[in-house]
Amino acid sequence: MTTFVDRVELHVAAGNGGHGCASVHREKFKPLGGPDGGNGGEGGSVTLVVDSQVTTLLEYHHSPKRKATNGKPGAGGHRTGAEGQGLVLAVPDGTVVMDRKGNVLADLVGHGTTFVAAQGGRGGLGNSALASARRKAPGFALLGEPGEARDIVMELKSVADVALVGYPSAGKSSLISVLSAAKPKIADYPFTTLVPNLGVVTAGSTVYTIADVPGLIPGASQGKGLGLEFLRHVERCEVLVHVLDCATLEPGRDPLTDLETIEAELAQYGGLEDRPRLVALNKIDVPDGQDIADLTRASLEERGYRVFEVSAIAHKGLRELSFALAEIVSEARAAKPVQENTRIVIRPTAVDDAGFTIEEVDGAYHIRGTKPERWVRQTDFANDEAVGYLADRLARLGIEQELWKVGAKEGDTVVIGPEENAVVFDWEPTMAAGAEMLGRRGEDHRFETQRPAVDRRREKQRGRDSAEQEYLDFEALSSDREQLEQ
Repeated sequence: MTTFVDRVELHVAAGNGGHGCASVHREKFKPLGGPDGGNGGEGGSVTLVVDSQVTTLLEYHHSPKRKATNGKPGAGGHRTGAEGQGLVLAVPDGTVVMDRKGNVLADLVGHGTTFVAAQGGRGGLGNSALASARRKAPGFALLGEPGEARDIVMELKSVADVALVGYPSAGKSSLISVLSAAKPKIADYPFTTLVPNLGVVTAGSTVYTIADVPGLIPGASQGKGLGLEFLRHVERCEVLVHVLDCATLEPGRDPLTDLETIEAELAQYGGLEDRPRLVALNKIDVPDGQDIADLTRASLEERGYRVFEVSAIAHKGLRELSFALAEIVSEARAAKPVQENTRIVIRPTAVDDAGFTIEEVDGAYHIRGTKPERWVRQTDFANDEAVGYLADRLARLGIEQELWKVGAKEGDTVVIGPEENAVVFDWEPTMAAGAEMLGRRGEDHRFETQRPAVDRRREKQRGRDSAEQEYLDFEALSSDREQLEQ
């Protein structure tokens, strides 16, 4: 069974915000006590947190869908809905978060580092929060905003200072087992190591980590063997150690050929050209192993490599190798810039930033912006008063004025939001806006499609008013005539 996973695709979904409540306070002798609808609770977010105790992404391989809970809707009596419970996912140190296109979203290094993978939706405002001096009793509330949902890819890149690379069965696992307290699986057949092994080495006052990368073979950078799966684990290392087998029995192989093959694979993978290299000629305790090391050492030194003859079984040359690695690691750490505490930078909105953009595409005016898109998502389009409130907000933001400037006319198509989830309007310009334009609760004369009964009632009222006025005019005329006769 698989016990180590270093790449997973994860679908994360945050919780939706709860809807606001439209309610009116009622009690004895106070039938209309004012709006008292509470706000909806915020949806829970999905957050990734680095945990030093976690070493694999196996948990997310078995359950790749994670969702936070939704916020609860508000209620009457100014009761706010409960917030959704956030979801915290523990990931190993060195996890890289990307979208499905390969764009890096976050590089999580260091215990406690966090990244919000999916933001919870805002809760909708209740009608008590929407009340104002001009709109004293709103008959609507705002809907909760949907939570963010996305597909992410997580890759684990080991955070180690030294990487041991080489052919299968070159003795990398044996070497790391004697240099540190790691206990990797060791056997006399190729591809014994199926997962990267990490160990901690102490050399004098320097403490560093060393990683045993599973065996590389020709074509590893194109996916052969296990190389492509684990080459990413050497990207963070400060130094590479070529572990060359001086006792191989395979025909056509020798330390120099192995070195050239591994270097070719590292070059094709890319990004490792600037890392210093050391060479460890391993298995010098085996018959003929020391002779091959003596023959090879001069050629390697001519190429500029520092060469160490070692034996993991006989514990030869290990001290020199560990201190040489500690020296390089210390120099690399000293050369790195000192990391300062993250400063909070406040960037106010520019004076000329309207908060939205308008673009004409095929005769339609597309509006994009955080505020208008959020307002549209929170509007209940079954309530005319809520739609009228949306029109007021858009007008106050300056959208109608900008539409006039770009040449929009009454009846033109206006699209708000992304294409896959947009809301389409036929624009009816209304430069005046406010509660004075509202009729009865739940109605707005800007969206008048009167019901037949309402039309008949209003027509009868106009007829009665006309008959009454004619009677009054007749009475006034009769009175004037009587006065003239007298």
